[in-house]
Amino acid sequence: MTTTTLTRSVGQAISRVEGGEKVRGQARYAFEQPVHRPAYLFPLQAPIAAGRVTSVDASAALAEEGVLTVFTHENAPELAPGDDPELAILQSDRIAFRGQFVGGIIAETLETARHAASLVRIQYQPEPHDADFRVDRDDLYAPDHINPSFATDTDEGDVEAALASAAVTLDETYTTPPEINNPLEPHATIAVWYEDELTLYDATQGVTMIQHAVAPLFGLAPEQVHVIAPHVGGGFGAKVTPHGNVVLAAMAAKLVASRPVKLALTRHQMFSVVGSRTATAQRIRLGADTEGGLAAISHDVIEESPRFKEFAEQTAVCTRTMYAAPSRRTTHRLVALDIPPLTFMRAPGEAPGMFALESAMDEMAIACDLDPVEFRIRNEPELDPETGLPYSSRSLVSCLLEGARRFDWAHREPTPGVRRQNGWLVGTGVAASTYPVFRIPGSSARVAVAPNGRYVVQIAAMDIGTGTWTALRQLAADELGAPFEEVELQIGDSALPGAAPAGGSVGLGCWGTAIHNGARELRERLETGGVPEEGLEAIGTDTGTPYEGEYAMHSFGAQFAEVWVREDSGEIRVPRLLGIFAAGRIINPTTARSQLLGGMTMGLSMALHEAGFVDPRFGHVVNHDFATYHIATNADVGTIEVDFLHEDDPYVNPLGTKGIGELGIVGTAAAIANAAHHATGIRVRDLPITLDKLLS
Repeated sequence: MTTTTLTRSVGQAISRVEGGEKVRGQARYAFEQPVHRPAYLFPLQAPIAAGRVTSVDASAALAEEGVLTVFTHENAPELAPGDDPELAILQSDRIAFRGQFVGGIIAETLETARHAASLVRIQYQPEPHDADFRVDRDDLYAPDHINPSFATDTDEGDVEAALASAAVTLDETYTTPPEINNPLEPHATIAVWYEDELTLYDATQGVTMIQHAVAPLFGLAPEQVHVIAPHVGGGFGAKVTPHGNVVLAAMAAKLVASRPVKLALTRHQMFSVVGSRTATAQRIRLGADTEGGLAAISHDVIEESPRFKEFAEQTAVCTRTMYAAPSRRTTHRLVALDIPPLTFMRAPGEAPGMFALESAMDEMAIACDLDPVEFRIRNEPELDPETGLPYSSRSLVSCLLEGARRFDWAHREPTPGVRRQNGWLVGTGVAASTYPVFRIPGSSARVAVAPNGRYVVQIAAMDIGTGTWTALRQLAADELGAPFEEVELQIGDSALPGAAPAGGSVGLGCWGTAIHNGARELRERLETGGVPEEGLEAIGTDTGTPYEGEYAMHSFGAQFAEVWVREDSGEIRVPRLLGIFAAGRIINPTTARSQLLGGMTMGLSMALHEAGFVDPRFGHVVNHDFATYHIATNADVGTIEVDFLHEDDPYVNPLGTKGIGELGIVGTAAAIANAAHHATGIRVRDLPITLDKLLS
């Protein structure tokens, strides 16, 4: 039994342990799992935004060779009542949004199922719908709370009086469009029933969450639902909670006598049934004194929400903690519309909220005749402005200063629109990043002695491309005092000890804490005379931190961008991005850097490309494919530099880690918008920054 280690694993840049399998195509994703005699499911979707189904004629589809069955609300399995209307599919004839599942075709091949779907004749009775997101509506309302449980509004001091008496003021509105989750692996499920047990191979960010959400719908105990997802091809939030496709697959499998049923959504379907980021209109008002000290911050948000299932994104919450000001107010108002479901998308709230706030801070710095980095530093709070608590650690100023040094910020021309190079206008911009330290309690891990002096660690954690397979082994190895190679990790299976989903950047903190506690207990037992017998085990749980409520806990970073804009055409390029981050203890610099590179690339995509255009006449996103919904590719990305500042934070959890999966996207769009203004003198407040907005 190995009880010492010569080289610690934590902090080492170890390559992904599953990387070889992935590049060789041997890592199986949901749709690729081997099952015997699978049938294939193709969904039927509503072409109206509101109304009801009046009749179904499936005779032509059923006559096709290879079609096993057609099911709609008329013959679908009955589900138990639940509290999530998105999962209550095919339980009535009602239509809540365009693209809603109204049935499915099960056939011997995918091609047959898809063809047969075109033969089903469904009649509808349309009803008036409303899919028009406008800020001048008279039916805005305040939700009871915003995601996940934040207060809808906050108000401290006298904002109106402070703004009225401020020497310098700003009052501008910033908008962000709907953005559509499109991970590389589409939502996919294989469902198979065996008597009263259901197995789901699913593209999910949380096998435990899927298990507990799906089981009660079919009258099952959670242990009767087995969810397996060893590899997931990206999620970005859309796979945190189940959507109707999982239930549809389980229904279909129930109808075909224990045969496995495969369902993979098409790209078109992804645009209507698995959720997207809300559209926002954000009014920001700032007031400052003659020295650039903020006296007032007001952030008022209007955003859309599906009528059938409220989703209130926490867009202005970031403003509550970012900068010091004696008077502060944030509000959130919703417009209920007949639109498809909304859901989490990488840094929900913070990504659109910080675009508005950090764009406004750039404008205010200019109005105060201050350098944008200096303006932010002058308004750095000593305590969390929202709670009055000290920060467990807050290294934003250090990130700004180090980033400015590396970006040669000191030689930046302060006047916008004057730097030219071969027909291009060149500018640089800066923005801050932040993301809270969230926790989802309840993760457990089993740490046991395996044959030949090795160890096995079991937890229903997920790897959605983030490096979980590697980082959790590093944590376990160090806590056990064993070489990395002598630890086996098992994840991605609901039969393992339950775990929080991979969402909200909680994964490593929650799962790692459970492993830390279990490995420490096992090691202590062995060091005090325990016999290292195969099967000897300890169960560790995520007990959180005793410092909850004593400190404000957040990650921070500084984003710098260089932007080039063609003088004659408005074409925009981003040849260089730099991100300096302080996010607690870094377990694996390689996988952490990869996460931040991905986040910054997604932020660039948010800044320049991504926008879902909803046609209010029909209630759907009209650019529902990759030909018209643009996502940043290699050709759009120049040099991206990422680095970490050392941060010792013993308060966040026993590991000292903070989440990084979402931190990288936050602030990137604002840094690019600020750089575009510096290049051209044109302020774009409405994402994305397209060339038509730079031609004036």
